[in-house]
Amino acid sequence: MLNFGPHLGSGRIKKFFGNISFVVLLNLLVKPGWVVVENLVQDRLGHAAFGTFTALFNWTLIVASVSDLGTTQLTTKRVAANPQFLSEYFPTLLPLKGWLSVLFLGLMVGSGWLLGYHGHTLTLLALTGASLLVMQYTQFLRGTLQAHQRFNTDAVLSVLEKALLLVLVLALIPVGITLDRYVGARAVAVLFTFVVLYGLVTRLYGRVRFRLKWEHARNLLQASLPLALITLVYGLNERVDMLMLERLASPAEAGYYAAAYRWVDAVMMYLWTVLPLFFAKFAFVTGKREEQQELLWFGQRVVTVPLLFVCAFVLFRGEVLFWQFTHSTGPELERMTLSLKILFVNVLVHAFFAIYSTLLTSTNHEKPVSWLVAGSIGLNVVLNVFLLPRYGALAAALNTLLCVVFVSGGYLWLVQRRAGVAVPWATIGRLLLAFGLLCGVFWGLQQLFNHWLLEAVGGGLAFVAILFGTGIVRVAELKALRR
Repeated sequence: MLNFGPHLGSGRIKKFFGNISFVVLLNLLVKPGWVVVENLVQDRLGHAAFGTFTALFNWTLIVASVSDLGTTQLTTKRVAANPQFLSEYFPTLLPLKGWLSVLFLGLMVGSGWLLGYHGHTLTLLALTGASLLVMQYTQFLRGTLQAHQRFNTDAVLSVLEKALLLVLVLALIPVGITLDRYVGARAVAVLFTFVVLYGLVTRLYGRVRFRLKWEHARNLLQASLPLALITLVYGLNERVDMLMLERLASPAEAGYYAAAYRWVDAVMMYLWTVLPLFFAKFAFVTGKREEQQELLWFGQRVVTVPLLFVCAFVLFRGEVLFWQFTHSTGPELERMTLSLKILFVNVLVHAFFAIYSTLLTSTNHEKPVSWLVAGSIGLNVVLNVFLLPRYGALAAALNTLLCVVFVSGGYLWLVQRRAGVAVPWATIGRLLLAFGLLCGVFWGLQQLFNHWLLEAVGGGLAFVAILFGTGIVRVAELKALRR
């Protein structure tokens, strides 16, 4: 593709690229600081205690994501295609989501009791679950902003919760961090963010009077069911490892995995921040195959390029990310580092192929995607049952990698066969070449300097040259963006 396609145009790409840049900038200002603070929290609480919290948190994430029943993605798609959907269906959607949240909170606590959590641990599960259900409602409201292409406003709100939580946790450090205080701080941050967003949406679109119409509710739930299934399988696919580790291996193994996965989560936030923008854009051009293809080819580079550098650095210098764990032993640090490196190969695969899932789910191909991810979950659970008790966190990391390779291959097949959109194989090939050259640069710098900071700076400068040399970034495109 020479520069930008005729349907997207440099002007529209420039505006959309500006939205993406603003979102990423805000996340870079907040999210790295949060990762450092959470490392400190885990170091103070200990691997076993934090492993227990992580298992609780991931179980509530799974159930909370299901409670949405696909209504967030459905609303984003429908409002992007037809703004009248908001005024017609929101009087039903808002109370419906409230009752679903109450129902799923009960299911969450009951299922936690069946899993073996009792007493004070069950209370922590309930508080964590209630917070996540409120956060799920917040994400639903943010979907309306995305559908109206208010990406910059949505970007500010996307970091508000983490920024507030960062302040609250730092305030707890002088008085002492306990698990109860940590969970309470998360609840306060989530509730405050919800109140701010609800007030903003009310001001932008007017106050909505709740009128639960069962016919509308039934139609909405029928339409959102495929998206709900995808949400369920994605939630299980990403979060079941932590829960199974804590139950089948030990809380300490779950803590090691959590320490490694935290960095994965931090880096993957780039994807989970950028891909919803592409989801809204793909939904906006539903039925326009040429525009979808141009958007996909543009997105392939936007999504993949930044993660190539991060993955290469972690593969060569991942151990420096655990500098805060002063209370951990040498073998514990080695276990966390190896888990981290395996998980970042998983990030690399996501960097190349996650956008294909976004294209499929935003253009009415939810069912085949859900079956594909469900197969990945089955494979993951079987591998976990056999390998986690013996190999712990390392097995969880490897199983995750095998499953993401399986599901990514399916995405490519579905995009070509079902969506009818051409895969940019030449661009993928250039990106793979760039990553290989970058790894070679890191290896050479490691032999020459053996200092992570010098290697990172040298690798970054070399990466810029590699991007231009391989044709991934072109001078003509940069000039078009400046105009």
